[in-house]
Amino acid sequence: MESAFDLGAYMDRIGLVNTADPSLATLHAVVTAHCAAIPYENIGILLGTPPKLDLESLQTKMVQQRRGGYCFEQNLLLRAALRALGFSATGLIARVVRGFPADAPRAAAHMAIRVDLLEGPYLVDVGFGNLTPTAPLELRPDIVQATPHEPMRLLPVHSELVLQARLGNEWENLWRLCAHEVLDIDYDIASWFTATHPTSLFRNNMIVACAQAGGMRCTFLNGRVNIRRPDGTVDRRDLAGDADAIANALMGTFGLDVPIADIQAGVATLARLGQAGAPHRFFS
Repeated sequence: MESAFDLGAYMDRIGLVNTADPSLATLHAVVTAHCAAIPYENIGILLGTPPKLDLESLQTKMVQQRRGGYCFEQNLLLRAALRALGFSATGLIARVVRGFPADAPRAAAHMAIRVDLLEGPYLVDVGFGNLTPTAPLELRPDIVQATPHEPMRLLPVHSELVLQARLGNEWENLWRLCAHEVLDIDYDIASWFTATHPTSLFRNNMIVACAQAGGMRCTFLNGRVNIRRPDGTVDRRDLAGDADAIANALMGTFGLDVPIADIQAGVATLARLGQAGAPHRFFS
């Protein structure tokens, strides 16, 4: 499948010069650039269209059409890019435990990637919304690791590893990495469940997120734009269901060009669901 990958177009999309150097420095550059250039978003899912995970569809949507995606889309695209760059990149699967105890019995419904380097194994994930790790992390527990945004760490939980981010003075659980081998069909099944279940977060909210330089994170949720600075302060704007204002914000703040008809449909869907302007504790 990766033989059809257009590396030049991908590198242009994330704003990097093509390189044949599968080094740790290159991995850092690609992960940081990808996080800044390709927003996290679920607008298609909100409108009832589950994402296609084949490589042609991923490239069409996120590279050619310059849209974003959620975890399976983002990390499958990145895995293909890393392999095209000469990295050894293996798909992993994790259990989202944000807002839950580290050992909570959660379904395996999030994708991450293992990259094996001369320096040892690293973990990358460009698809975790407004707390996406913006740097590769050593696949080693019990050490605090810096990123361009929040410090992060991995802690052992039985046979698995939980990823945590430090927000202020508190460590927050994000996801727990599974130890078992994963096949791509596992992503198809997990993505279908996540994108179609009636109570799914992604079926009931409009979410866009990106990481910006200087440690800032930007989040759009149900008509509100939040810009969080490294010191924890947050600027908030309520666009009150104004489709034109939302389109301008998505393009200006997130670099996301969404057809106005899709935004109008999304605004109408949120109103029907009673979610227009609704907050969520994970997207402050």
